[in-house]
Amino acid sequence: MRLGGRIQAAAEVLKDILERKTPATMALRDWGKAHRFAGSKDRSAIGNYVHDALRCKSSLAFRMDDDSPRSLALASAVFMGGRTVQELMDAFEGDEHAPTMLSNDEQAKLSGSINIEAAPDWIKADVPEWLWPAFETNFDEEALTEGKALTSRPPLDLRVNTIKAKRSEILKSLNVENIKPTEISPIGLRVEAALADARLPNVQIEEEYQTGAIEIQDEGSQIVSLLVDAKPGEKVLDYCAGGGGKSLALAADMENKGSVFGFDIDKRRLSPLYQRAQRAGASIIDVRQPPSESLKDLVGKMDRVLVDAPCTGVGTWRRKPDAKWRLSEDALVRRNNEQRSVLNSAKGFVRPGGLLFYVTCSMLAEENEAQVYEFLENHENFALLSAGEVWEEKFGVDAPKPWSADGCSLTLTPASTQTDGFFFAVMERQK
Repeated sequence: MRLGGRIQAAAEVLKDILERKTPATMALRDWGKAHRFAGSKDRSAIGNYVHDALRCKSSLAFRMDDDSPRSLALASAVFMGGRTVQELMDAFEGDEHAPTMLSNDEQAKLSGSINIEAAPDWIKADVPEWLWPAFETNFDEEALTEGKALTSRPPLDLRVNTIKAKRSEILKSLNVENIKPTEISPIGLRVEAALADARLPNVQIEEEYQTGAIEIQDEGSQIVSLLVDAKPGEKVLDYCAGGGGKSLALAADMENKGSVFGFDIDKRRLSPLYQRAQRAGASIIDVRQPPSESLKDLVGKMDRVLVDAPCTGVGTWRRKPDAKWRLSEDALVRRNNEQRSVLNSAKGFVRPGGLLFYVTCSMLAEENEAQVYEFLENHENFALLSAGEVWEEKFGVDAPKPWSADGCSLTLTPASTQTDGFFFAVMERQK
């Protein structure tokens, strides 16, 4: 496919997402199935245009004075993909698969006739208007910077499975260009985000992935797993394990000694953990399927309980930008209720003197500090500890610093730590 066909395809996919409310992953998949002639490079480029348009939907619509799929696709190609107006004009001419030729008005707007600096901050930050006050409350003068950081393309991060390999070994053996050690995680590797129509490498076909020596895991997720500071021989419950990324990281940090119990209320989300644990050689992982009665033998016995709570996923907007525009106030309220419920359910598994970790991939205080404080008010036998001290022990004083509203909990963000957004707090059950 040529450039014009790719942009037209992006507009068609955006129409499916914005008008029919189809999730982006499904819309791109459906388009690919209906257009078998499109190669993997074509599909990747189209995905880049679509995701860039969704990451910056408000600001691109402001620049174009129009939020139609066509305008968003054109603006994505120019303002995010680095294409020039002349390139588009040349690409569209004589190509029956390209969009119709640019109008004079579109040419002017794509050339910058509307100044984005005149837009309200929530548009410049590409944060939904109803959510912008929460961003300002949480990040104050840095709210605009934090919002804009969530519009960038994310890198590809890998975690070296230390049960099977060392980072230095993987750096030498892995046949991937432009790979380098992560700045904070001592077990991470990073390939920076692809530019324009380029695509990230498919590491899942590499031997190191197939044999379990590496896993795809954002550096932020690696960091919060390391902050749990699980020790060899301990008993750890990953209460909302999902696909098991953090369970695998915990097992490796424990040198595959002790017990990691992986549980999730959704059996479907939990199912990949069986195969992933086997591939990783993480023999200490014990998968417990719902219902929660399967955990009754663990009550009051866990050294550490990790609650990676259900949340709005604000911190993952770089990777799932369509979720940004589907989020509603009602959904936030539902997530808040689920967070209270899961914390209350998980607390009983912590032994006296043990630790309860509360993690979200959100950057909203309502889902983070507010939940921790409410829990502590209602459960006087738990006390908040300083995660900042563990941060310095694990990563040193020179590492990039996450946000901290209270000096105890931590919030990782794309702007502060160059990771996905994650919140982390640790509470001790008093003896």
